[in-house]
Amino acid sequence: MIDPTLAPIAVMAVFQVKHVICDYFLQTTSQIRNKGLYGHPAGLAHAGIHALGSAPVFLIYPTRLPVALLILVLEFVAHYHIDWLKNGLSSRYGWEPKDKQYWWAMGLDQLAHQATYLAMTLALVLVNR
Repeated sequence: MIDPTLAPIAVMAVFQVKHVICDYFLQTTSQIRNKGLYGHPAGLAHAGIHALGSAPVFLIYPTRLPVALLILVLEFVAHYHIDWLKNGLSSRYGWEPKDKQYWWAMGLDQLAHQATYLAMTLALVLVNR
């Protein structure tokens, strides 16, 4: 077992690496184009890949299956809606990489994902006390 004082940092490190892999390297063109369409399978698949990618944190914080599944489902829901909102607003207002509003939306999107990871880390710390 990892030192309990270092475990939250290890979990956040896993989340950071997972986020880059899932949000950038594994994301398909279809997912990029369709995340702003509510309920589109590509957006659902993207959020699902993120949830599955978070599973390794349970090697750091072994957690009862129902609690682990709840954490992953909540991440799926949060990730899906964060991306849907950013993509929907960008599409609605025609924001593109040349527009500062596009980058504001991108920054807030990434901040929201990081806040989700902090909340997940806190949940793991609290359920493993």
